[in-house]
Amino acid sequence: MSVKVLVVMEARGGAWNRMSWETLAAGRQIAGARGGVVEAAVVGQGIDALAAELAQRDISQVHAVTHELLAGYTADGYTAALEALIRAAQPSLVLFPHTYEVRDYAPKLATRFGQVLVSDVIGYKAEAQDLVFVRQLFQGKLNADIRLSGEGPHFASLQAGAFRAEEASTGAPAPVEAFRPELAASSIRQAPQPPFRESARAVDLTAADLIVSVGRGIREKENIALVEELAKAMGAELAASRPICDNGWLPMERQVGSSGQTVSPKVYVAVGISGAIQHLVGMKGAKTIVAINKDANAPIFEVADYGIVGDLFEVVPALIEEIRKAKA
Repeated sequence: MSVKVLVVMEARGGAWNRMSWETLAAGRQIAGARGGVVEAAVVGQGIDALAAELAQRDISQVHAVTHELLAGYTADGYTAALEALIRAAQPSLVLFPHTYEVRDYAPKLATRFGQVLVSDVIGYKAEAQDLVFVRQLFQGKLNADIRLSGEGPHFASLQAGAFRAEEASTGAPAPVEAFRPELAASSIRQAPQPPFRESARAVDLTAADLIVSVGRGIREKENIALVEELAKAMGAELAASRPICDNGWLPMERQVGSSGQTVSPKVYVAVGISGAIQHLVGMKGAKTIVAINKDANAPIFEVADYGIVGDLFEVVPALIEEIRKAKA
């Protein structure tokens, strides 16, 4: 069964949320597996430049959903506007990045069509007649298969890092359709508010090409110096899992994970990190993942490209020595 996939992109202040490109990559994969097409939508006001950029991403069509009442985000405004677009475009599958904004309005939008939102999806399976989404339960201890059935449109949001943004490659320009929904100010019950702004970070891990991250396997605060030495030898930024930052051993701005920064470096070295789902969310978009852990069954090895099963206090000094030799 072929599908028509509509990817709803997210942007703020003229800049894309990176997770939007990951979602577009997922849409292209699913459409390719099912012999379908991909269209994309961007919502707001003054979005011509964003729509033009989106049109270069090897998709069938771009829907620029514009209205003065969409200048600022409101759940009522976005729900009404996207409902109108979906009824006009008639996609069989609608995909969103799993952002705070999407969590606010997408369940309401799905309900307008008598559907549920399959949230926080980490993968999919293209079976003979059905599309099956995979999402995690019980803090990542179980994977659940969610089989889509009945008439669409179906709705799903994709977990950060589940797909790689660079797979949303460029292609021949797609046509851009300006879509103006019928919106009334009286139907929008919220007033747009200034978006939440995080405090400025001294370290922006999202811009790092190389990251060495340390977890609870380091045992003591004093031992972090060993991993820091590895990071310096590699020319990498030092990061950490949540327990390290919760203990105050490294500042919170160096935390990677669902409550920290989401990164996608060229190389991510996880030292003494077991691989809880909260941490994997923040780093599994890395192009190459190297894991060092003495537990051969640690979940981190399930996403690692290279794994070293061993005592980090033996492995890390050996790596530092070999890196220095290579650079000499």
